[in-house]
Amino acid sequence: MSEYVYADLANKKSSYLEGDFINHLAIYKSGKFKKPTTFHLKGKDFLYALGINYDFTQMREFSNVLENFMKVESDLQSAISEAGENKLSSIFDSCLEAVGKPIERMNKSDRLRLISLLKREKAFDFSKAVPYVSSRLNLSRYTIYKYIKESS
Repeated sequence: MSEYVYADLANKKSSYLEGDFINHLAIYKSGKFKKPTTFHLKGKDFLYALGINYDFTQMREFSNVLENFMKVESDLQSAISEAGENKLSSIFDSCLEAVGKPIERMNKSDRLRLISLLKREKAFDFSKAVPYVSSRLNLSRYTIYKYIKESS
């Protein structure tokens, strides 16, 4: 049947046959994704059309699987840093609870006791622990280092 259609179109000198159709998307009712391509070959006495319908449904599904597999939440360094900060925060809170006073009411001996508890819990093994503790206690980093030395 298609040869008659092309013959009829060729007789009418249709602009439809002037160009090739390459890599277009066709979605079938069955849900299949195909990429049809049609090349036209014309001569004085002939008209040929080469049609290729490439079914890429499975490749598309695999592409979705691969895309989901390649997704990442965040970079590893950030995740480790956040996990460390959360752990450091929980250690700090538990040590603060052991001291039994709010930060605003602490005197130097209370702060030294807190620093000793933090050292015992290895809080200062975490990266950037001193700046974290200094910001929580509203003290300078220098003071925190001094307290660490004094608590030894």
